[in-house]
Amino acid sequence: MPRLSEVIAALETLWPAARAESWDAVGTVAGDPDQEVTRVLFAVDPVQEIVDEAVKLGADLLVTHHPLYLRGTTTVAATHFKGRVVHTLIKNDIALHVAHTNADTADPGVSDALAGALDLRVTGPLVPDPTDPEGRRGLGRLCALDHPLTVRAFVARAAERLPATAQGIRVAGDPEALVRTVAVSGGSGDSLFDHVRAAGVDAFLTADLRHHPVSEARAHSPLALLDAAHWATEWPWCELAASQLDEISDRHGWDLRVHVSKTVTDPWTAHAASATSDPLGAPN
Repeated sequence: MPRLSEVIAALETLWPAARAESWDAVGTVAGDPDQEVTRVLFAVDPVQEIVDEAVKLGADLLVTHHPLYLRGTTTVAATHFKGRVVHTLIKNDIALHVAHTNADTADPGVSDALAGALDLRVTGPLVPDPTDPEGRRGLGRLCALDHPLTVRAFVARAAERLPATAQGIRVAGDPEALVRTVAVSGGSGDSLFDHVRAAGVDAFLTADLRHHPVSEARAHSPLALLDAAHWATEWPWCELAASQLDEISDRHGWDLRVHVSKTVTDPWTAHAASATSDPLGAPN
């Protein structure tokens, strides 16, 4: 069995910490470098529910996309929910490793996984990484559909392919407009509108879209906007990342058991639709 240090070194080849944003908190949060690793669990959020799942599974390593401590802390006391996470991890000899913005811009990365879930063909990064001479890394992805779809049909595809959440998918735009090209960005994406407009795509699928940026984006162009749940746009990366570690395990003869959590950790738990005869139409 490999040691934690060996598995972490392999993960660092996929998502080097040096490629994370300066404000980010990535890398190993807990774990003994010399401990053996036999079972790994991938998830989006390092919350108690996921850590309890790792305990029940008998995992030695939990890999999450979101950081546990993004802004630092002065305590890991179990009186706080993040402290309880740390205590549970240590008591059960479970290591925690985070790949966040370094996984967002990786090749392949979070947005490649999102595009794959929607059966889109990636043509390049939305915001290229200037340090990548091959032009494949970067934030978001530009994509093409094999066959044009209406906005209505594309939204239906996204709702079917992405994990179900209380929010579902909100839409801004003409439901009957045709979509041939799409920009996607896993996680919060309304800071990318300038890049999306410059790319000239027909639609942009991301998460956490806010009123004013969406209103301004719609005033600039007929761009269709699809706003999915943050968790749902990033969960496909867990499956991609697990398959990457599986391949590394096979290559090294590690025989790791790699799992993906299907626990929904999106914080929204219910949704009441407004009174309307058509979810993409105007109110009665």
